[in-house]
Amino acid sequence: MSEATVNARPENTAFDLWEVFVRARRGLSHQHVGSLHAPDAEVALRRARDLYTRRGEGVSVWVVPAGAVSASDPGEKEPYFTPARDKEYRYPTYYELPREVRGL
Repeated sequence: MSEATVNARPENTAFDLWEVFVRARRGLSHQHVGSLHAPDAEVALRRARDLYTRRGEGVSVWVVPAGAVSASDPGEKEPYFTPARDKEYRYPTYYELPREVRGL
């Protein structure tokens, strides 16, 4: 068997999609930077490191199977986010401060 035959992937092999998050050197939180295909988490981490931190800008990388991400539908933003606006008590302007603490 030739080396090309051994290293060739089967034509119908489809790798899982992974979402990649990187925390920058000066950042406090991870930011979504893109997606990639990989057969498992270990390979996804290595590929994410090679693709998204080539210039040494990251200090931490997360990979998450795309199927594990739950997200709201951008087309449904009005009905999804409107209830939060109706709850005035969530905003500091809803409350009146007592005279004793106005100078704080």
